[in-house]
Amino acid sequence: MTCPALIGARDMAGTSVLMRVMDALAEAFAGLSAGSVPSRGRTVIEHGAGRQLVVGPALWEQRGVGCVKITTLTPGNPGRGLPLIDGVAVLTDLATGRIMALLDGAELTAIRTGAVAGLATRLCASEDASDLAIVGAGVQARAVARAVRAVLPIRSVRVVSRTRASAEAFAEWMTGTAERPVKVTVCDTVRDAVTDAEVICTATATDGRRPLVLAGWVTQGAHLNVIGGTHENAIEVDPALLAGALVVVEERAAALAEAGEIRAAIAAGLTGLDQLHELGAVPGRQAGARRLTSVFRSVGMAVEDTAAAAAIFEALGIPD
Repeated sequence: MTCPALIGARDMAGTSVLMRVMDALAEAFAGLSAGSVPSRGRTVIEHGAGRQLVVGPALWEQRGVGCVKITTLTPGNPGRGLPLIDGVAVLTDLATGRIMALLDGAELTAIRTGAVAGLATRLCASEDASDLAIVGAGVQARAVARAVRAVLPIRSVRVVSRTRASAEAFAEWMTGTAERPVKVTVCDTVRDAVTDAEVICTATATDGRRPLVLAGWVTQGAHLNVIGGTHENAIEVDPALLAGALVVVEERAAALAEAGEIRAAIAAGLTGLDQLHELGAVPGRQAGARRLTSVFRSVGMAVEDTAAAAAIFEALGIPD
């Protein structure tokens, strides 16, 4: 019996691995939109006080792999010094049924979350955008910031979080890991952080329906990556932003089921299901001074974990 490879957080580090994941996601999403990659919903079991057990299986037949990820979300964990998200992913060979690798589920989640936002940024944001605002300062916020830095020439970053201490820790991390000089500013309010920003990323654990980012604070032509919220009606950004914007989602059905801003905007008549562009068929970068504001609303899908796990396994050159 051949033991599966054990892939931990250190094995998944580095820009080259991140870019491999981003490219794999682009391929998988193109297949998803074309109907050649099947979409399967996740099973979410809630067990009080926002705690969740999530199971997500998916196949990527074109690469000959399948993956099942089991994760837990425990809102009280950060206060205990424990991760909000934990878990494990099992990568399998479809031809033989062999278990190829066991991956750290929390790190895989962070990498694919960042990579999918990086992909959306690469497709939608102005290629010379250099000013980034981050709302949130946890693991997912760092993952998204890392991915945006990989695809854009970011020179300034503004961050805001529920506590100044966490925002300052984020700023220290950002400064210490930047490959080129970057000015990092800790802001006291969300408005201060996002006003005039060219790229805005929200990555919070909000469970509320009141937006953290109001439409009037966002400059025309900005690109937003919205990845947070803890349930299907949670809202990070003002649904009014979606009216007249280029709205991008992973898959229409998944967004309608799980994205609070999408659900609220459609209910209010601000946008329609036919105005949602799937990431695998997004029109691409816009030109001109009056370019549309673009909003990418991510909910996370099992096929993303499968694509990311396959890309990481291949990047590490582990023998079959």
